[in-house]
Amino acid sequence: MTGTHTSSGWLQRGKKIITRIEDGVLAGLLVVMIVMATAQIVLRNVWDSGLVWGDPLTKVLVLWIGLLGAMVASRQNNHIHIDVLSRFLPARAKAASEALNSLFAAAVCGVVAYHAVRLVLLDKDAATVAFGAVPTWVCELIIPFGFGVIGLRYALLALSDAISLMGAKKS
Repeated sequence: MTGTHTSSGWLQRGKKIITRIEDGVLAGLLVVMIVMATAQIVLRNVWDSGLVWGDPLTKVLVLWIGLLGAMVASRQNNHIHIDVLSRFLPARAKAASEALNSLFAAAVCGVVAYHAVRLVLLDKDAATVAFGAVPTWVCELIIPFGFGVIGLRYALLALSDAISLMGAKKS
C-alpha cells in the first residue's frame, strides 16, 4: 500500500508541476505578445517606425498561445463537444460514447502531429527563416508538440473511460 500511495503522490506532484509550467509559459507568452503588439502600435503611431520582426513574432506567438491554450483545454477535458445524441443516451452508452470520442480525438491529433513533424523536418531541410535569424522550423515546433500532448491526453482519457466501463460492467 505504501508504494501505491508514494507513486500516486509522485504522479500528483508531477501533474501539478506540468500544470504550473504550462500555465506559466502560456501566461508569459501572452504577456510578451501583448507587449509586442502594443509596442508596434505605439512605434507606428508615435514615431512612424516599428520593429521589422515585430509582426512575424506576434503571428508566431498567436500560434504558440493557441496550441498551448488547446493543451490546457485538453488537460481539463474542456474542448468543444457536440453532444446532442449523448444527452439522450443511458449512462453506460454515454460513457462508451465519450470513450470513443476521446479515442477518435486522440487518433486525429496523432495524425496531425505526425504530419506536423514532417512539415518541421521539411522546413528544417529548406533552411527557411521566419524572422531575423530564427528558422521557420523552430517556430513550428509547437505544432507537433501541442498535438502530440493533446493526443496523448485524449488517449489516456479514452483508456480511463474504457477501464471505468469495464469496472462498471463487472459490478
